[in-house]
Amino acid sequence: MTDPSETLAFDQARLDKVRALREKGIELYPPTFERKNTIAEIRTTFSEITHEKSAESVTTAGRIYIVRNHGKTIFADLGDESGKIQLYIRKADIGDEAFDFFNQFIERGDFVGVTGHVFRTKLGEITIWVDTITLISKAICSLPEKFHGLTDVEKRYRQRYVDLVVNEEVRQNFRNRSRIISSIRRFLNDREFLEFETPILQPIYGGANARPFTTFHNCLGQTLFLRIAPELYLKRLVVGGFERVFEIARNFRNEDIDTHHNPEFTMVEIYWAYHDVYDMMGLTEDFLETLVKEVTGTTTLKFEETEISFAKPLRKLTMEDAVKEYAAIDIFALSVDELRAIAIQNKFKESDKPKSQREFLVYFFENMVEEKLIQPTFIYDYPVENSPLAKRHRTKEGFTERFELFIYGMEMANGFSELNDPLDQKERFEAQDRKRLLGDLEAQMIDYDYINALGYGMPPTGGVGIGIDRLVMLLTNNNSIKEVILFPSMKNMQVEAEGDKENKPETKN
Repeated sequence: MTDPSETLAFDQARLDKVRALREKGIELYPPTFERKNTIAEIRTTFSEITHEKSAESVTTAGRIYIVRNHGKTIFADLGDESGKIQLYIRKADIGDEAFDFFNQFIERGDFVGVTGHVFRTKLGEITIWVDTITLISKAICSLPEKFHGLTDVEKRYRQRYVDLVVNEEVRQNFRNRSRIISSIRRFLNDREFLEFETPILQPIYGGANARPFTTFHNCLGQTLFLRIAPELYLKRLVVGGFERVFEIARNFRNEDIDTHHNPEFTMVEIYWAYHDVYDMMGLTEDFLETLVKEVTGTTTLKFEETEISFAKPLRKLTMEDAVKEYAAIDIFALSVDELRAIAIQNKFKESDKPKSQREFLVYFFENMVEEKLIQPTFIYDYPVENSPLAKRHRTKEGFTERFELFIYGMEMANGFSELNDPLDQKERFEAQDRKRLLGDLEAQMIDYDYINALGYGMPPTGGVGIGIDRLVMLLTNNNSIKEVILFPSMKNMQVEAEGDKENKPETKN
């Protein structure tokens, strides 16, 4: 059994320095340091500085990234969140004791505070001529010299904190993610939508077809589920009288992990009373065009090597027309047996599962069309069988008023005219529950309280959910969802001791 402490990356030479410093009575981790200037502020204030030292002194702090020793002088790179700046440290200025202390005990990865004056070197580099330097946090793990490339990709995800320290482009990705989420909130707030928080631990999971994570609440003595979507609770709020609601929600689905899927993910769900599926397509178009303009300055962006346009109007196709165009199959002109033969001929998995033309429509769309939808395309008019929360189509029997938006082969959004007929909803849930009891792990449970809520009346309502992680992938030109989630789900490399297992809280999986 592996000792979990063996996973620590503590460097013995650094630990020896920590022990030596503590023996000298030196405080390694002081509670604060009075930083008066960020590095960005220094660079801006002294952007016109010459080779002469500034009359004004500066006090800043950050992490040491590079140390270049030249005998009686040291050059070092200091970095904080706002940027990096060069330090010039002379033995003649700070004294023998402080200079020797730096040489012996301060190294790459440590945090220091410095005071000094600013000047520009002969090579044109804005630099702090250091007067005093203080160790404010000693790193006992060594930073990697190189942290790039596919050979280190798993370590980058497992130790994101190191990835962020050494890779500025990764820090920029997550700055952009934060700003994108702020833009989403601003877009919806400007249109008078209210943001709410709904339960993550739920007694009944619903709002999507997905396999949930299951746990057990000891005090209540009942099984609970991590939410797979906030939908049913947000629509309860519409029943309660709120007409424009949204939530930026963390959702959890106990499913596969790949470049487009993570078990824990973020989406925004939006509900708008007195509107329908077509209004929600329009809102989604406005949402995306506005966001892309804020990020790129235009209505286009480049993803991998492809220019993608978000200029309105976006393309719209019924699912039936999409299968005709991209798969050359006229679903309703063929029998179920003929459709199954095509599936078998193409060696598609689970070709025995579809039982009707409408089910084959979805089957061929997923197997032959989705990956070909590169430019933003709304696919609408979905069969009722796989849309248990969408209102029945006003003119097409057996279909619902539902759309999904696809970009670069990825589903980005899912919207409905929301089902608000409580009796129809009860029948749809019961059909889903029959599938679940027959072994369909993604089928929905019956949420009787939600049906009861609809019984009190919900106005005609449009809804849409938009995946934020995939949206950030597009807006930052990253082809893996793990590049835009700070701490993606990974298999735990730390093997637990038997004693730890005995002390684990009671759970059900």
